[in-house]
Amino acid sequence: MQDVLFNYLQQHHVVVQALLATLFTWFVTAMGASLVFFTRNFNQKIMDGLLGLAAGVMIAASFWSLLAPAIEMSGGDWKPATIGFLIGGGFLYLIDKILPHLHIGFKESEAEGIHTHWRRSVLLVLAITLHNIPEGLAVGVAFGSVVHATDPEQARQLLFGGIALAVGIGLQNFPEGLAVSMPLRREGMGRFKAFLYGQASGAVEPIAGVLGAWAVFAMQPILPYALAFAAGAMIFVVVEELIPEAQHHGYTDFATVGAMLGFAVMMTLDVALG
Repeated sequence: MQDVLFNYLQQHHVVVQALLATLFTWFVTAMGASLVFFTRNFNQKIMDGLLGLAAGVMIAASFWSLLAPAIEMSGGDWKPATIGFLIGGGFLYLIDKILPHLHIGFKESEAEGIHTHWRRSVLLVLAITLHNIPEGLAVGVAFGSVVHATDPEQARQLLFGGIALAVGIGLQNFPEGLAVSMPLRREGMGRFKAFLYGQASGAVEPIAGVLGAWAVFAMQPILPYALAFAAGAMIFVVVEELIPEAQHHGYTDFATVGAMLGFAVMMTLDVALG
């Protein structure tokens, strides 16, 4: 099965591979948002556990799929990974301060970024969109790195590492789509409109994925920095947004267990496939 998948993907340019992978992650976001067609309420404890799961997946992916390959590609040199990691976190910090957004479960008066009079629904979508920029970028960079493999075995490892990353990101995108659409549905928004807002947050992933794959395809020297950049951006999102959101309603143990499970699942996927 792996040989068939490897041969099929090898027929496509790495940018196309990245696009296909991030379209999958967007699709899973839409699947999570689609639950509003069946209910307008969702158990908050389960939601916090799922957000914890998303945090665990992103932490594991940051190391196993991004930082470790960055260090390996630098011949064990820590500097490219460290520099890229810190720049990635700094980049997301700037976006966090500029982009108007509202964290899940917070009051509208607690919105972050530049002050606007945008509606609550738009601010919620932008908060999840902020999550998805580094996720799409990470998948794109992972697939783009395949073109710079030094031998077929390394190409195979990098490709399946990218697949594992896309699957892991997809898993944690499910609660993110749900986290936007369900609050809007509870506030009285129509099912279809709440679904559209929820899935819209994932639309940025194919864009970021294609840009990431193209960048490392065109400029090989930046590859270790780009991998670490995506890792830094993802860790910033986890610490700044996902963990506080998962802990906000008091179900701290449930959120923590979710994070542990998410880390274990992503680590298993990366080691088993990559």
